Amino acid sequence: MNQLIGEFECKLDTKGRMVVPASLKRQLPEAEREGLVVNRGFEKNLVIYTREEWNKKMAQLAKLNQYNAKNRNFIRQFMRGATELSLDSAGRVLLPKGLLEYAGIQADVVLACQFDKIEVWSKAEYDAIMDADMGDDFAALAEDVMGGFDFGGMENE
Repeated sequence: MNQLIGEFECKLDTKGRMVVPASLKRQLPEAEREGLVVNRGFEKNLVIYTREEWNKKMAQLAKLNQYNAKNRNFIRQFMRGATELSLDSAGRVLLPKGLLEYAGIQADVVLACQFDKIEVWSKAEYDAIMDADMGDDFAALAEDVMGGFDFGGMENE
């Protein structure tokens, strides 16, 4: 899969449908044929995967020892609410009501691409998180996360 890029502001209609932005849709050529999968994120957000990426996640989860209670609980939590999405003829996806409630999403949405997935946030929640994490703190975070990273022959930029 291509590495997804971009941040998109969208609106849900009254039925919970969202038009997938054209520039994002171009990055997801298999989505119309294979569909997408949405589930709960680790924060108060949703995560959309292509079917290919979802299958990779399922293969990883299948390797966990299910005799271990923490593993079973994680699998339950991760899978909770997972739903297949299909693009309709207008290029829209219907986001499940239960998942929208979990993420506190009502109408204004931000789609934030991160490598192989798309995070779906309430615009108000996303703005609050990004405002809190930006500024001088971003430089410190970059140093903490990437400062000692071994790029294996890649130039440090």
